[in-house]
Amino acid sequence: MTLYYKDFDNKTVVITGGASGLGKGAAKVFAKYDANIVLVDIDRAKLDLVRNEISQKGVKVSYYICDVTKEKEVAKIVDSIEREIGDIDILVNAAGVWASSDFEDSEYSRFEDWDFTYSVNVKGTVIFAESVAEKMKERNYGKIINIASHAGKYASPSNPAYGASKASVIHLTQSFALRWASNNINVNVICPGSIWTPMWGRIAERIRRQNVSKNKMSTRDIFLEHVKDTCPLQREQTSEDIGNAIVFFASENAKNITGQSLNVNGGIVMD
Repeated sequence: MTLYYKDFDNKTVVITGGASGLGKGAAKVFAKYDANIVLVDIDRAKLDLVRNEISQKGVKVSYYICDVTKEKEVAKIVDSIEREIGDIDILVNAAGVWASSDFEDSEYSRFEDWDFTYSVNVKGTVIFAESVAEKMKERNYGKIINIASHAGKYASPSNPAYGASKASVIHLTQSFALRWASNNINVNVICPGSIWTPMWGRIAERIRRQNVSKNKMSTRDIFLEHVKDTCPLQREQTSEDIGNAIVFFASENAKNITGQSLNVNGGIVMD
């Protein structure tokens, strides 16, 4: 199968959470195909760095500061993007957080963690998708790719708020796909596995703090040990791996695919 490399010429892709992690990885892959890239995040300093890095490849990169959990703020930003950059053809909902407490963790109020996690991972996805979909419906065209996790596909006593929020994103994706199918809007979701991002660095730090046997290990080594113990392919995934999957869903190769979840996790979850 040949990817339609010209699919993204003069197409505008908006990536939430674009200042780091999976959002940055997606931006780097879209840059290979000459898309107009718009990054959305709350971290201006990191956005500057990502824009400068990617724009060196000769593509157009813009960014906007926005809290995805604020409905009016998102609506304003979406209007600004369409007015200043152009029609939004592709939306990648990559903004996400990992809260710190599980059922037994008393370091934080776990219900505060639940509120925070759901606010970003679920509410933020809904707000941005609905705001952009209103524009896409007017043109009878659009691609929306959400980011969930393999944690959304199986139960774990560790950090249930995160897993439950990502299961919600998978369900929301199917709901959106049905809701907007008549408007020629494809909505799909990627379920990544173990990727070395700032988020996983914080997870590894928590593991080290809670396990005496690991207190001399680096967070990177803790992560690699986790990969070895859980991943059948015995290798970590990368943000570029996820970016490649996102680009596929955004391409015309996937024009008849909607409401689907794609595991990119080295076999951690198979369904």
